[in-house]
Amino acid sequence: MSSITFYGAAGEVTGSCALVKTDHASVLVDCGLFQGRQFAEDRNAAPFVFDPRTLDAVVLTHAHMDHCGRLPLLAKAGYRGPIYTTAATADFTMVMLTDSAKVMKREAQRRGTKPLYELKDVLALQPRWRLLPYRNQRQVLPDVAVQLYDAGHILGAAFAQLILGRGSEARTLVISGDLGNPPAPIVEDTEFISGADYVVIESTYGGRIHEPAELRLQLLQRAIKQSIGQGGVLMIPAFALERTQEVLYELNQLIEQGAVPRVPVYVDSPLAIAANAVYRRYVNLYDEPSRKLILAGDDIFNFPGLVYTPSVPESKKINDSPKPKVILAGSGMLMGGRMVHHLVRYLPDPKSHLLIISYQPEGGLGRKLLAGARRVEIEGKTVTVRAAVSAIGAYSSHADQPKLLHWVKAMTAPKPKLAIIVHGESKPAQMLADGLKQKLEIDSVVAKAGQSIELP
Repeated sequence: MSSITFYGAAGEVTGSCALVKTDHASVLVDCGLFQGRQFAEDRNAAPFVFDPRTLDAVVLTHAHMDHCGRLPLLAKAGYRGPIYTTAATADFTMVMLTDSAKVMKREAQRRGTKPLYELKDVLALQPRWRLLPYRNQRQVLPDVAVQLYDAGHILGAAFAQLILGRGSEARTLVISGDLGNPPAPIVEDTEFISGADYVVIESTYGGRIHEPAELRLQLLQRAIKQSIGQGGVLMIPAFALERTQEVLYELNQLIEQGAVPRVPVYVDSPLAIAANAVYRRYVNLYDEPSRKLILAGDDIFNFPGLVYTPSVPESKKINDSPKPKVILAGSGMLMGGRMVHHLVRYLPDPKSHLLIISYQPEGGLGRKLLAGARRVEIEGKTVTVRAAVSAIGAYSSHADQPKLLHWVKAMTAPKPKLAIIVHGESKPAQMLADGLKQKLEIDSVVAKAGQSIELP
């Protein structure tokens, strides 16, 4: 008998962590940080409910922190087994976690506390990586085989097919990780598979329909022209991994085609700069239009007016640069990072514009700003909001409800006996569950934290 137990991203978006058990094996799929909610730090620091030393393997879907951010704690708690993932995800994860350890160290020193983990815990992961190319099935344990497929979410991201058991007793479990929102720059479209006995599916936007992708470039162009025309600052908070690269791709297109005036564009994120270096190593994973640009000699991460500011002194110089200008900085969820300093400076400016292109967690600063808050607390300061605030949903790297349903609908041989909904707040998760029942006639349940579900 097999089962799956959810230790994160159940009834919420972050903290992805699921334990799959068979008669002879224990496999953890993802091990992410909890983010964006009150008491998230306490939850991240809490001991694992399971003993990491008893795990036989870990499968990592991708390198976003809400999926990989607690991996160093596994090493710290004694896990010495393999971590199966794609090569790009392994490289991105080491970049992300190294940066995270440095940030945690600075914060701990400032507060006089201990960091969640240290650089040595991150480095302990390096010998654990076992690289799996897409669509290459590997028998990782006697009764568990793993095959990864392109999720179309970020470069190297995968959804995982786990074959549990052998022969006529085998059952197929598909775990979506995060599914992409095609068509999107750089990454390939999400792959489909023919069938599964059980499917675990994310629901970040399970109750939503995104704007058409073709509007994305138009809306970005409009926001740039508006801010530049007013002599203001366009602030774009973006995840260092994937969202920043997507925006740079489209800014490169707009500027080189003369579709927007040339103004300074600052990438104020050391982590994004480090991620760019990894992107350059995996051009083979790009979609065809992006590969063609690269082969034609177009550096999509470098165009007239683009300025990278890796150091703190370089970042501070942005304040002295004249308007108009565009600033891309982390964090995408407005939870720290360099963007918060720019918000304090420019939110009171009626000529400026905050353009939100990433998911904003419930109760977070981004949600408050999108709801029209005129005063917000940032870094202990009360900030008056006079700048325009808008969002582009089409930039989401998560599939909306129609695309999620379409992905599951392709699974016909066999058709899933059960869909388990994760990685979503309660309302969108339930809306996706209802959609799967009503439109696809698939029994569906919204996972609860700590819940175990049998997979007979």
